[in-house]
Amino acid sequence: MAFTKSPKIAVVTGAAQRVGAAIVRTVTELGYTCVLHYFSSEGKALKLSQELIDKGRRVYPFKADLTNETEIQELWNFVDQLEGEPRLLINSASIMPRKKVGSIKGSEFDELISLNLRAPLLCSQEAAKRMSPDSLIINISDIASTLNWTGYPLYSISRSALNHLTSIMAKDYAPKIRVNGISLGLVIPPIGMQQSDWDKLIDKVPLKRAVDISELNMTIKYLVENNYVTGQTLVLDGGRTL
Repeated sequence: MAFTKSPKIAVVTGAAQRVGAAIVRTVTELGYTCVLHYFSSEGKALKLSQELIDKGRRVYPFKADLTNETEIQELWNFVDQLEGEPRLLINSASIMPRKKVGSIKGSEFDELISLNLRAPLLCSQEAAKRMSPDSLIINISDIASTLNWTGYPLYSISRSALNHLTSIMAKDYAPKIRVNGISLGLVIPPIGMQQSDWDKLIDKVPLKRAVDISELNMTIKYLVENNYVTGQTLVLDGGRTL
């Protein structure tokens, strides 16, 4: 694969589909070379990459299991091969299994925390080693961090911890690197969810609709362009947490 020179590189994890794919489209529109990380959704990752390459964007798909520290290192070793330097990391990869708190197994806890919390930490560490001043890390979070969803206890815990990690990293990495988060409300219906169930969730949102992808794009662009914002997790939920 021939690499194209570019002054700035964005790494987006969990980027093959849904919210991650929307983020990739946004960062390439902003002029970044994008390392599109994926794990299980190879077909979608390659299709999205080719779609953007055909539009003249610079996209490099890379497969890695982010619960494996060795594969995280391999991802960043790949980034090192590209011309330019990483200036933006967006930690978007996560899993959201439905499980009641009384039936959670230790192995399930370890697996979810490894991807939803440890991976953003380790990827951010690797990014920070390579980033120049005025770079940015964005952690994609969820309003589950404050709503205490009993059907998704592990996911909720991981999002709450990620928000706290965002604040700690922002303080520790300043002034060289800014670190922010985006806490999302409803965006895209879960796979397999009935429309009637989705409509019930929408009805709980004061603005009576889901987040539009264009609004997520605007939020990312705001965080990229406003160099005086750090340590903040912006809530994009249409008022759901009011």
